[in-house]
Amino acid sequence: MRTRPLISALGLASLAALALGTAPAAPDPSGAPRGDDATVRADLARAYRATAKYHSVERAVADGYKPMRGCIDRPEGGMGYHYVNTARNNSTDPAKPAALMYEDTGNGGKRLVGIEFFVEDRDQKVATDDDRPTMFGQPFLGPTPGVEAGVKVHYDLHVWIYKHNPKGMFTEWNPNVRCPAAAAGSHTG
Repeated sequence: MRTRPLISALGLASLAALALGTAPAAPDPSGAPRGDDATVRADLARAYRATAKYHSVERAVADGYKPMRGCIDRPEGGMGYHYVNTARNNSTDPAKPAALMYEDTGNGGKRLVGIEFFVEDRDQKVATDDDRPTMFGQPFLGPTPGVEAGVKVHYDLHVWIYKHNPKGMFTEWNPNVRCPAAAAGSHTG
């Protein structure tokens, strides 16, 4: 097993400040405040510290994350492979993401690239969004219908905490993440 260096909380705070300053997420259509930078940096550091152990897919599986579908990408970017812990659905705790996103390393392994939060829509109606959650100063995307049987109408938030996304740390699709040709799939959100 290869050892990976960990970024210190201070280093992550600097990285988050840089990401927030140079790669902002899409504007919030509601005009709601995005939160203060100190809180966002602290929450990102907390998410990083809690999920760094999941560079090991085996550790993620041992902690209840299960693979969902194959690798997900589209022409505008990818999300990679999702490992989902449904016990963490509806969590807005930065240390408890519902999904971990991995990319193929090219040698049979997987590299952790991001985390995702998943919150079910209260009324299960795509036309209403009065319960839209916010984390890291960002509104969640959605509500979106489930993409698989049994997945409810939901909101989600992608956080590219382990791989730079030139479109923004909180943007859904990352053009720097691609699936192997044989594994590529389609996903709408």
